Amino acid sequence: MRHRMLDSPNSNVSLRILLVEDNPDDAELVLRTLRKGGYSLDSLRVDNEPDLRHALDNSTWDVVLSDYSMPGFSGLAALNILKEQNLDIPFIIISGTIGEEVAVEAMRLGAHDYLMKNNLIRLVPAIQRELHDANERYARRIAEQTLRHQAYHDVLTGLPNRWLLRDRMEQALAYVRKKDLQMGVLFLDLDRFKNLNDTLGHLVGDHLLRAVADRLKKVLSAWDTIARLGGDDFVLLLPDIKQKSVLEDKARELLALFEIPFELSGKSIYLDVSIGIAAYPDNGQDSDTLLKNAEATMYYAKAQGGKNYQFCSGDIQTATVDRFTIENELRVAIKNSELVLHYQPQFSLEDDSITGVEVLVRWQHPERGMTPPDKFIPVAEDTGLIIPLGEWVLQQAVDDIARLREAGISLKRVAVNFSARQLYHHDTQDTLRKLLATGNLAADVLEVEITESGIMQNPELAAENLITMKNIGVGVAIDDFGTGYSSLAYLKRFPIDVLKIDRAFIRDITMNSDDASIVKAILALARALNLRVIAEGLETQAQYDYLKELGCNEGQGYMYARPMPFQDLVRFIKDKNQANT
Repeated sequence: MRHRMLDSPNSNVSLRILLVEDNPDDAELVLRTLRKGGYSLDSLRVDNEPDLRHALDNSTWDVVLSDYSMPGFSGLAALNILKEQNLDIPFIIISGTIGEEVAVEAMRLGAHDYLMKNNLIRLVPAIQRELHDANERYARRIAEQTLRHQAYHDVLTGLPNRWLLRDRMEQALAYVRKKDLQMGVLFLDLDRFKNLNDTLGHLVGDHLLRAVADRLKKVLSAWDTIARLGGDDFVLLLPDIKQKSVLEDKARELLALFEIPFELSGKSIYLDVSIGIAAYPDNGQDSDTLLKNAEATMYYAKAQGGKNYQFCSGDIQTATVDRFTIENELRVAIKNSELVLHYQPQFSLEDDSITGVEVLVRWQHPERGMTPPDKFIPVAEDTGLIIPLGEWVLQQAVDDIARLREAGISLKRVAVNFSARQLYHHDTQDTLRKLLATGNLAADVLEVEITESGIMQNPELAAENLITMKNIGVGVAIDDFGTGYSSLAYLKRFPIDVLKIDRAFIRDITMNSDDASIVKAILALARALNLRVIAEGLETQAQYDYLKELGCNEGQGYMYARPMPFQDLVRFIKDKNQANT
């Protein structure tokens, strides 16, 4: 029912009165009283059920004024029709014969007031009061509906949220159990969306999420549900499938949706999506398990490079438990200082002198012992823990540099690995400034290492942020060079000091002509751009001799030194310095 906010006389708005009255003279008396009260009226008189139903079906009324007793019809019958149609319209009985007991009963059944025909002095105040109360009831209903909608829908996209999804999953599970059917859950996560969000800003990110939601709705059938769980996570519920091939078809359809770019503010933005698929009953008997396994499978799909879908399996379910365990324990580890730094020296191929060290984080797990970074860094990247983890590494490295100074050791360079998320994070530059200031450390001692693939995720923003770091005085190295997609044109835009050749090209350099050619090309490029080059993964004398002959500046690897804790680094440097004197 359309509701009009009208609770006082208004000459510009007609009060729509539906009169249920068999006596035209009595009806006119009522209308005359209202006009004297200042109301402009639009009225209709009916005196039987069919006419009343027709009037209610075809028009909107502000008030119903009804006689109590009429030939072949009654006020209570009229009241029941309004209740039957769930209409919240003020209903006032006006009668010449109604008694107290009857009036009380009418009020109990839903009438809002009653008046005597021979005493209409209360008519205008009664209508004003009931219209006011009706407006308040309407406003309260709207507020309740809004709250209910907000409780079960995502504010940004309008899609069902986690709670409504869970409710629909429970309903679907009850149905498929009874009918011995299958149910599918597809967990979607946008690839690299967090970097894009940091790059373009949250306003653009929100616009993109709304556009994604609108596009996902296009693949829904009547019984499907698409929900947003938060961030860039979406879940598609297929509540009634007869075979798993339906899930694969739907996943392919979803991937195809993202082949078309999103157009925002004149820009074409490409997004990819990773999809994890779990099915009832094979991958879970309840909603929590199905969601957990679908999410874990999504992470597995993401680990395969993204832009694909994967079905849940026993191995993935086991990996899920491990992954969530690592995530939770890593949060504690960062707070409880379970992390430690190891340092791997870098050295000159010309004279074997130490040119710097690379900082490598390790996790001293209370139960599993020393845990290498490849076991927890990917989890930190996916969950955003890489930001507090990276800040801890920087702080600890600055502290250790100060301790080295106290021990009489001065290093030319300390290289710290930066993830793409750190590079694009808005607080990173401020964090660097504060740490350098509080640690009383010359900025040129610190060098950040960012992978080639990390830089190429957003070359424009990468160049901007690296220039800022360079202006602070921090050195910049590109790690794993040769494995990404950068070109000479891009490299010239970046304020780079060092190229680190990936160990994959060093391993067989003396036997593989392709690897040797790539390394020669990188060295020629570095000379053209006046960059230093560090060869990673240097393990044999033959590799050392070959790289030295090619003119490579520096090396890093087990041939020279393995990563070592701080105290061992102090002894290593002192022993090396003593041997050179």
